[in-house]
Amino acid sequence: MNATDSGTAPDGVELRHLRAFVAVADELSFTHAAAVLRIGQPALTRTVRALEEALGARLLDRTTRSVDLTDAGRRLRDELGPLLSRLDATLGSARGERPLLRLGFTSLLPEACVQLTTAFKAATGAAVRLVRRDEPLAGLASGACDVAVVRGDIPPGAAVRSRVLLHEPRVAVVARGSADLAHRRVVDWAELAAVPLVVNTVTGTTRPDLWPAGRRPRLACTADNFDEWLEAVVAGHGVGVAPEPVARRHSHPGLRYVRLKNAPPVAVHLAVPGRDPHPLAERYAGVGVGALPGAPQSHPFP
Repeated sequence: MNATDSGTAPDGVELRHLRAFVAVADELSFTHAAAVLRIGQPALTRTVRALEEALGARLLDRTTRSVDLTDAGRRLRDELGPLLSRLDATLGSARGERPLLRLGFTSLLPEACVQLTTAFKAATGAAVRLVRRDEPLAGLASGACDVAVVRGDIPPGAAVRSRVLLHEPRVAVVARGSADLAHRRVVDWAELAAVPLVVNTVTGTTRPDLWPAGRRPRLACTADNFDEWLEAVVAGHGVGVAPEPVARRHSHPGLRYVRLKNAPPVAVHLAVPGRDPHPLAERYAGVGVGALPGAPQSHPFP
């Protein structure tokens, strides 16, 4: 029976192997991961290969142009991210370091988080590091953050617990050359069913299925990050819809923002991992519950 069969860690697997793999899994690039870890790319490649050999499993699909996770690699990354985060917090505490909570977000933090973070720091003495990730859960699933601000619906099946922090209104984002909407001050939500829609499929909050069946906008094109989405709207491929604070933060001379009437608001959630959360993650939300005017006084997470 080998080490894997007995349920113990395989011989030769060290913490440096795991950190190296997680860095590559997060960046999907050996070059970028090597820069993050401040080691040479050949050494990083050897370290990840050694981990694969020790586990007897291929974790990454590599080509000359791309790096992708295999199913085994994705499972390992999802398990390791939170574990390494907890380990770093534990080691830092043992060294007498100030506790650190990583707050994840996508395109923009709501203003309410400034108040929450101030209250949290005062109550705990901990530091807060902001982490931006263009991922559906803002880096929570990969372990890049400990608590995340998530706009829109929580992805089905996500292993997280969440509560609604606030709601944000939507606005239409249109190219200035658009003859139909660019000169309007207000547009009814139902009117958008007649125009092509540009959708951010990764962190966006608006998709055609928000409209009634049989009266939905045509999907003009998709983007997998906010910047691509914005440029597609500027280019006139279609109309975008975004939470008002997010849209107005990203001004562009080729765009106009048009108020929407009768549009469903966007729910903004605070989310933590469903298991083994950072010890301070729920404390952040708990402090926040008392800090926001009119906030519910119940336990912050169901």
